[in-house]
Amino acid sequence: MRSLHQTWLSICLCLPLAAVASHSAASNRYQPLPAHSTGHTASTSSISNAPASTSPERSEAAKNSSSVLGRAVNTLGVRYRWGGSSPEKGFDCSGLVRYAFDDIDSVDLSRTSNAMARTDGKKVARDDLEPGDLLFFNIRGGRINHVAIYLGNDRFIHAPRRGKAVTIDTLNKPYWKTRYAMAKRVLPSNEPQLRVTSR
Repeated sequence: MRSLHQTWLSICLCLPLAAVASHSAASNRYQPLPAHSTGHTASTSSISNAPASTSPERSEAAKNSSSVLGRAVNTLGVRYRWGGSSPEKGFDCSGLVRYAFDDIDSVDLSRTSNAMARTDGKKVARDDLEPGDLLFFNIRGGRINHVAIYLGNDRFIHAPRRGKAVTIDTLNKPYWKTRYAMAKRVLPSNEPQLRVTSR
């Protein structure tokens, strides 16, 4: 039953991301032309100048995000264990995050939540969160001591604490809202890299 629940969650969370990657695929279904259309196709020159609907960078970012969320969701129900970093032995919060990002070659995360907050990725505003971003919390005061993975729609997945298991929670809960500290993006950017050339 648990595996069926996890599979269903994986599908619900990851299909929208996978759809972004395949958005530019052509459709074979019949599509009626508008009433004022002549039926002529666009010239080759106008097609070549049209911007692509999905860039390779965006497709790769969607694929990476989908991979991270899929690995994370598949750990739902795994018990918390301080220092844990595998489904067999259990997870602490940063162990879960590192496990979820393990398949992304370009991402090498620090071991603790505090170190991740200080060194990894770039800061992201709360209003600009995207699936796969890291959320950092200050639970005990003094400094950041908890990390989670943002899923979208104010939800996140994390390994909460001793006696609990990996679960999905929401930023709308007063407990998490008051303890939220910051967010960081560690996945490769969707933005195309600017190249500086000398003249």
